[in-house]
Amino acid sequence: MRPDHTLDLLSTRRSVPPLALGAPGPSADQLDRLLTIGARVPDHGKLAPWRFIIFEGAGRIAAGELIASAFSADHPDADPERVELERKRLAHAPLVIGVVSCAAPHVKIPEWEQVLSAGAVCMNLVTAATAMGFGASWLTQWYSYDRRVLEGLGLAPHEKIAGFIHIGKSPGAPEERVRPSLSSITSRHQG
Repeated sequence: MRPDHTLDLLSTRRSVPPLALGAPGPSADQLDRLLTIGARVPDHGKLAPWRFIIFEGAGRIAAGELIASAFSADHPDADPERVELERKRLAHAPLVIGVVSCAAPHVKIPEWEQVLSAGAVCMNLVTAATAMGFGASWLTQWYSYDRRVLEGLGLAPHEKIAGFIHIGKSPGAPEERVRPSLSSITSRHQG
């Protein structure tokens, strides 16, 4: 990609809500490329303090059962429509990539840097999916912090979800949203 195309992509990229993402999702080769690009991030100490969980087909439904079960346990009086909404959290887009942060104490590398590396993985996945012509969205939601769900997905006690990256075809160009003015988020150190 030429530099001006890269800048155009970065300056126009928009998240597409999972409900709007449809089939087809990435092919097996495209998924391999996405994961390869996702893993190509700053990684102080070459620790690879992240890993991927792929949710496709029936795997999305099985994960939804975990989510619905945890939600129902906490909200026994919830109406069936709400439980169904929770059950379908990972079922809208044809592909969801869970990015797991495996940050842990290290003699030289601060955990915060490891966590930031996992965040960079999420952004690389979103940007690469957009460059491939897909819509994408990086979400967490309540179940990303629920240990019952995380254990059901195979996360170790020290691991956390950095994000669920929902990927599929977008029905059209997503609408632009208001961005913060640079003057409100920028300062210059005067020394």
